[in-house]
Amino acid sequence: MLNKRLIFKILGTLLWIEGAFMTLCLIMALCYGESDILPFAITIIATLIVGTALRLSGRHASSALSRRDAYLLVTVVWIAFAVFGSLPFLIGGYINNVTDAFFETMSGLTTTGATCIDHVEGLPHGLLFWRSMTQWIGGLGIVFFTIAVIPSFVGGSVKVFAAEATGPIKSKMHPRLTTTAKALWGVYLLLTAACAVLFFVFGMSPFDAINYSMTITATGGFATHDASTGYFHNAAIDYTAIAFMFMSGVSFALLYSALFKGKARQLFRNAEFRFYAILTLAATAFIVYFLLRYNHYSLGYAIRVALFQTVSFITTTGMFNEDAAQWHHITWVILSLCMFFGSCAGSTAGGFKCARGVIALKVLRNEIRHMLHPNAMLPVKVNDSTVHTTAQITLMAFFLAYITLCFTAYFIMILAGVDSTNSLTIALSCGSNVGPTLGLEIGPTMSWSILPAGVKWLLSGLMLMGRLEIFTILVIFSPSFWKMQ
Repeated sequence: MLNKRLIFKILGTLLWIEGAFMTLCLIMALCYGESDILPFAITIIATLIVGTALRLSGRHASSALSRRDAYLLVTVVWIAFAVFGSLPFLIGGYINNVTDAFFETMSGLTTTGATCIDHVEGLPHGLLFWRSMTQWIGGLGIVFFTIAVIPSFVGGSVKVFAAEATGPIKSKMHPRLTTTAKALWGVYLLLTAACAVLFFVFGMSPFDAINYSMTITATGGFATHDASTGYFHNAAIDYTAIAFMFMSGVSFALLYSALFKGKARQLFRNAEFRFYAILTLAATAFIVYFLLRYNHYSLGYAIRVALFQTVSFITTTGMFNEDAAQWHHITWVILSLCMFFGSCAGSTAGGFKCARGVIALKVLRNEIRHMLHPNAMLPVKVNDSTVHTTAQITLMAFFLAYITLCFTAYFIMILAGVDSTNSLTIALSCGSNVGPTLGLEIGPTMSWSILPAGVKWLLSGLMLMGRLEIFTILVIFSPSFWKMQ
């Protein structure tokens, strides 16, 4: 049976943590003396009351957490965080309906970055900070943060980690998962701090520098300005953003080895990293060519905006310094391909993951070789490790589930009256947790406020499934999950 009491206990603890994060936003609101003080105060009180009630209801729970418990826990935690995280928007009247408030918060937590707010610059500073913080919290994972900080509150943490981590390979660098979590969060904090310092040096205000650094290292894309980083018209800021978006798309385990253990060579020997880097450079080169040919940009500016948009899409960050909807449509195809693949497993980025891309290409190569040598034994090897047949089958199942979900959402959106181009790229954007879409009605620089309410709920679910890699949620809908055991 499901250990409901333990799930309640852990959920209550995590709601306390969400309340603590909101307290930082309340302090920000008090510093600026703006209208979001009361909304945050009410939300914090409500969150702590519910968290306490859940903790009390689970105070006599056993510490045994099964795999089924872990899948349900992770799903419920993310939904609960989105529900309570949406309250400041609603209570303050900054968003006037539940649908948009939940969508905005879920987009933040899943680091998708799609927004329903037409004018973000009109929001008070505390709420802008909360939008950025939702992405930073969701970057490495809500429960994973707890494993690093207070592991005693998350029983069966290995199972929880497996349910929340991204990619076909889970980065566990140390026998103790708590040690691994702390190491990865150390890299995350270092990237965030370094990014903020450089943004400040290159001309951002301290507030903007902190917010943009949080959303870039989380590969989220929420901005404090409607024009995103394009607001600054600053090449140094653009290239800093490019560098940190790219690094945040690399496996944090690899970054840890390169930065703290002096094993930089491992980075360049890694097949997934090479695939990621080559795909980024190739996509950038093609887009530069088309910008020179069709948009008549100067070479320097074409390289800058093409590299920025390519890295933004492949890392599923969604920042923009140029409206890619105004580019030639062939560039949309290239950016959509980047959107699909995403970056490396074990990073903060979404998408199919380059690790799966590498495995899929090697499986394809072996199938072609089998046609010539039917009796040959051709193992699939990635970084000198053999990928077992079961892992290959899981990859193909993930691909099928991913495509099925995106095309189902695409079909429903067309029925709801959304145009075909936007429907396809919106579905891909939410499934990959990218944020911007490619189209003229809802372009990369526009909000998604015009979408029907039902479509927003559908996309909220798709964003969550994309962040938790589909199967964590799909398994909950299987009849066997709820059978007594």
